[in-house]
Amino acid sequence: MSTSHHSTNLEQLYDYLNDEEDARTCKAIDDQACRETPKNYFLILISNMLTSLGDTLSNPKTVLTWVMSYVNAPVMLISFIVPIRESGSMLPQLFIAHYIRKRPVRKMVWVLGSLLQFLAIAGIGFVALSFEGRLAGWLIIACLIAFSLSRGLCSIAFKDVLGKTIPKTKRGKLKGYTSSVSGALVLAAGLFILYKSKDDVGIEFYSYLIFFAASLWLIAALIYANIKEYPGETDGGKNGLKEARDRLGLLKEDKHFRNFVITRSLLLCSALTAPYYVLLAQRYVGKEAYLLGLFIIANGVASIISAPVWGKMADKSSKKVMTYSATLTAGLGLLIVAIIQFIPAWRDQNWLYPVAFFVLGIAHQGVRLGRKTYIVDMAQGNRRTDYVAVSNTLIGFILLITGGLSALASLVSVEGIIALLSVLGILGALKSATLPEVE
Repeated sequence: MSTSHHSTNLEQLYDYLNDEEDARTCKAIDDQACRETPKNYFLILISNMLTSLGDTLSNPKTVLTWVMSYVNAPVMLISFIVPIRESGSMLPQLFIAHYIRKRPVRKMVWVLGSLLQFLAIAGIGFVALSFEGRLAGWLIIACLIAFSLSRGLCSIAFKDVLGKTIPKTKRGKLKGYTSSVSGALVLAAGLFILYKSKDDVGIEFYSYLIFFAASLWLIAALIYANIKEYPGETDGGKNGLKEARDRLGLLKEDKHFRNFVITRSLLLCSALTAPYYVLLAQRYVGKEAYLLGLFIIANGVASIISAPVWGKMADKSSKKVMTYSATLTAGLGLLIVAIIQFIPAWRDQNWLYPVAFFVLGIAHQGVRLGRKTYIVDMAQGNRRTDYVAVSNTLIGFILLITGGLSALASLVSVEGIIALLSVLGILGALKSATLPEVE
């Protein structure tokens, strides 16, 4: 009795969240899968919320930068954490996608990826507790590479499982609900760190925070394993590396696409600048935990309030969104460098860096939404898949190269890197302004 009662409640909640008045609509999935939709919907929603919170509590831009600096890892190594985290999940997709596509049931690929992410993040917590300096830095980088590669597994499997279990018209809403709840959890996490910072916290506190983050992937894996997924198609598993090589010709023959890839590369400045604001705050204001809480809250609020606004603008003109957000990133970077150089009284203000981080968060959200909307609107059908595959592959490599350049620049100064990335942002704004409209 209790099980059927339980499932009726689930179905009612599902219908309520998805405005289902009459018979349930199941677009693009079969009848068998349709019956399981409400249960699968919530399993996917909850596992995604957990991993989103895990991402926030182990975010390279805030928490990992903070922790690496706290254990005195060299700035040169800190320069690599964002590029590794971003590129590591893109590059392996080429090699493994076609193996995964040959499996009729793919949810266990996601579960495996999530368990490996749990181990990698727990490893970072252990390193922070046990090591210092350069060694700690290298070990954290090693764990981050493992994390990033495991993330690639989840990324491929997730799209396929979502496509097989959730009807077409419900997928956007599912992402929307996940983002809203994750946003609220992010704010709660930031407030918790603010609250704890009244006590004098040391590296143990940050390690436990990371251990807690790691456990979220473990719980998510256990939840996701319960998804009812029916065997699906196994063709379409092409060798991604060969495909990407064959498709690289697109860059030569398609000028519009080539210009987009150049623009997207220059727009990486918004993601790459973030850790340096955290480092500046630690240098000029101190390593008190409340600052980390403020950074997490600033980032969370920036996403929540700016995403809908950028989204609306992107539907009208995604290239303008890229231009505006790149200009904002570059202008902010140059302003911060100027303040540090010429207004020392402001340099030590504890509000300066979280506020800058908040503005950067808004700009980064614009860059992401702008480029994603642009590439989707630029091409149709298979061409779109080719564009996404080629641009992701190239961006994966370019991220590692720019990480190397930032690492070299870090030998000069942190302000020097911000200035350099801001110049790239100006070039990105100019380049995106010359792209044709695609809406």
